[in-house]
Amino acid sequence: MRRADRLFRIVQMLRSGRLKTARALAERLQVSERTIYRDVRDLQLAGQPIEGEAGVGYTLRREFDLPPLMFTPEELTALVLGARLVKAWGGAENVAAANSALARIEAVLPPELATRLDAIALYAPGFMMTTAQRKLLDALHKACLSRTVLAFRYTRLGEDESRGEQRTVRPLALTFWSGVWTLAAWCETRNDFRTFRIDRIAEFIAMERTFTPKRGERLEDLMKKLRAQPRWQEATRSRLE
Repeated sequence: MRRADRLFRIVQMLRSGRLKTARALAERLQVSERTIYRDVRDLQLAGQPIEGEAGVGYTLRREFDLPPLMFTPEELTALVLGARLVKAWGGAENVAAANSALARIEAVLPPELATRLDAIALYAPGFMMTTAQRKLLDALHKACLSRTVLAFRYTRLGEDESRGEQRTVRPLALTFWSGVWTLAAWCETRNDFRTFRIDRIAEFIAMERTFTPKRGERLEDLMKKLRAQPRWQEATRSRLE
């Protein structure tokens, strides 16, 4: 994490009004307590109204605040539900980001809206996503962004895991389908587009080579191919009727 990002997060965490110890801040940011002491001192010298002392804790004076965020109850419900869905079905990094986003929103909500957060009765249990799957989802997303070629063993649904086949693919995008994450990719093994359920992927390796999407092998080419299929057209018609 860049130092500028860490300083920003320290200020955000202190805005709750509750006393935060250097140890708690250090554990949250995964740095040493000495680093926190130095950062807090630098923030104070820069004019941030941080009160407290080493060994006791720190907080930000309440008069230092951003203007309150105003949302309609429906907008707030959508934001909280979205964050809960991300926490339930997202990667490990997505979960941390969703928690951070909710904390930031709560910190700047006016009191009458802040009380609504816990009262929103829309939940998304995430017990079906294992820690391994969350980490794999993060790794697959990074590979899509960096265009890194992947290798893994894949077992199709209904097959015995011992019969999994080795695949080498160029990852294009991740899609969530009613509780199942899938990876859309150009499969070098099959020389065609393929979609893989991430819960059927094993022995995952990010290879030391990248790729440049070629015409006919890009995500937009896959979408064009899907839209031309009768099944896709029928599903589109049914949504419009």
